[in-house]
Amino acid sequence: MPVTGSRRALIGAGVLTLALSVLALAEPAYAAGPAGKDEGASTEESGGGDSTGIYAAAKIQYSGSVTKDGSTGNVTSSDVNWTPPPCWYAPYLGAKDFKKKMSEEIETAKNTPGMGGTAGSAIGQLEQHYEDEYGWTDHPGYKDYNVDKDGDGMFWAGVENPNEPDVLKRGSCNEIPFWVENGDTPPPQYEEAIKPEILAALAYQHMTLPDTKVTLAPAATTKVNLPTWAWLDKAVFDEVQATAAVNVPGFNIQATTTAKPVSLKLEPGTDDAQTYPASGVCTFNADGSIGEPYAKGKSDETPPCGLKYLRSSGNGTYKLRATITWQISWTGTGGTGDNLPDGTFGATQDITVQEIQAVNH
Repeated sequence: MPVTGSRRALIGAGVLTLALSVLALAEPAYAAGPAGKDEGASTEESGGGDSTGIYAAAKIQYSGSVTKDGSTGNVTSSDVNWTPPPCWYAPYLGAKDFKKKMSEEIETAKNTPGMGGTAGSAIGQLEQHYEDEYGWTDHPGYKDYNVDKDGDGMFWAGVENPNEPDVLKRGSCNEIPFWVENGDTPPPQYEEAIKPEILAALAYQHMTLPDTKVTLAPAATTKVNLPTWAWLDKAVFDEVQATAAVNVPGFNIQATTTAKPVSLKLEPGTDDAQTYPASGVCTFNADGSIGEPYAKGKSDETPPCGLKYLRSSGNGTYKLRATITWQISWTGTGGTGDNLPDGTFGATQDITVQEIQAVNH
């Protein structure tokens, strides 16, 4: 019994709102799984599953250089307008398991005090949608929860990104669960359906980069007007990779996000200083190093990467910040891939600057 036009809009709004409350207990669909940090280590069983045998298919497996607890990593995007996906649609349950879970939740909702009137009607329509092929535009109904197709596909549902602080954005994937045959892609109206590009962004969000501590000469204590050399050994930094994957029966995709260091920026922590080069940005050398180690006899030379303080730090210290810019790209299932915004991560070092003039020998 298809419904169109304004009636569809009215009914659809009520059904969708109530569907979210009906599915509120389906926790496996609403949280990405914990992440791991060991290079190449998978952190979750492929395909998921809980004690009832119901697939927690929405859980994402993370590996490589990622946070251990599923929290946001330490990479800051250079594009302030870029953000990881706040939510997405992903495989949730097979037909039989979905019928079991949904029937229980609908029955609970129907017996909840106050679920009469419009709310009760919407719950009834939701039940008809999955049992009696009750549908409307863009939302075809299902006969007996598609149980006769069990194993041939899965119901997909909205998944919230637990690291998204905006609750409205986090809950914006609020379409009721829909069926997708194995090997097929979701209908075009589900733009947020999980795909390699989304996994790449999530890998970016969970990625951890190594600490940035440059070698200095002089080290933690220097002199006013004395050039301080700064460098990073080529062995300190290499490409960093993080992988996110979804692996369930009939649906397997993954994406690997790679961060490649490209430059170092020095910020002295005071305006009374000069940087070398003047921009404070030191690019990587051909061998993967940055700058040049100081050696005796170079005290009169200008360092290719470094700084010079023009005023004493007095009884305190200056906070020298060294920030690495990383070029971010990704590759994924089906030959997909592209660039993502550059990422940055830095650290501060305490620098004492003394008034006494001195020269290195």
